[in-house]
Amino acid sequence: MNLNLDKKRVKLSNGETLAYLEENPKGKETVLLVHGNFSSSVHWIRMIEELKDKYHLLVPDLRGFGDSTYNKRISSFKELADDLALFLKEKKVESAYVFGWSLGGGVGMEFAANHPKMTKKLVLIGSTTHKGYPVFKKDAEGNQLVGECYASPEEMAHDPIQVAPLLAVQKTQNLDFMKQALMALASKPIPDEELTLYAKESLKQANLIDADWAISTMNMSSEPSHYSKGSDTIKNIACPVLHMWGSKDIWLAPEYMTLDNYNALRDNSKLIYYYDCGHMIFYDKREESIKDIINFLESK
Repeated sequence: MNLNLDKKRVKLSNGETLAYLEENPKGKETVLLVHGNFSSSVHWIRMIEELKDKYHLLVPDLRGFGDSTYNKRISSFKELADDLALFLKEKKVESAYVFGWSLGGGVGMEFAANHPKMTKKLVLIGSTTHKGYPVFKKDAEGNQLVGECYASPEEMAHDPIQVAPLLAVQKTQNLDFMKQALMALASKPIPDEELTLYAKESLKQANLIDADWAISTMNMSSEPSHYSKGSDTIKNIACPVLHMWGSKDIWLAPEYMTLDNYNALRDNSKLIYYYDCGHMIFYDKREESIKDIINFLESK
């Protein structure tokens, strides 16, 4: 497996520059891989290795992640999805299969809802729910005060459990802590060289406060949440959707999140569970998940 990845750069019409990986540009079908929080395009290397001979792969660092710029702050995943639409236009790609992992699933759903003609099919891997994942205030013992919301990203930055400690990890570039955190994403051991690469990429993130705000305020449903009244845009996703969830993924993307998305999109969805598997389904269940993905992409 090649760990020496050469990122390209493309400047978007909105002034941002996205770093990205690309494989097999002459491939008949394009797959757009959208990474999660505290990650980048590089975290897809296992998927890239499996799919690069079959599809044209475009694997960007989202705005504020990896080596992409962060000139203008975001407040929603829709902005990141719009970046991806501009990115595909720059690459002269009319439509693609869109994969979203974790936070990237939220971006993928926003992309499919707002750019339906550019979305052939949607693959959600350990995805956040379309109803958002709120960060609530904490009491003196660090317990969540459910329903007590932060007023701004800046206030949320002081959250003592979910935000401030991770900001400190970034500020100090604590590689060992980041490696330990990433090890918890998979059930199988990750080789140290590969793990170190992931950790270095994770520490590049420039938008953690805003990403946490965006995932808290995200609500594509028709029902109000604690942070948002709801845009009711989940109904705009008309393409086929594959939902993938690992049974050991109980902290980052617990089962109810996948079920939220599946039930909202049931008419055009397929749901697959992977047992003895963590948040990195494409790592823990590499052969099985790749087979399922290819079968889904190639089905009528």
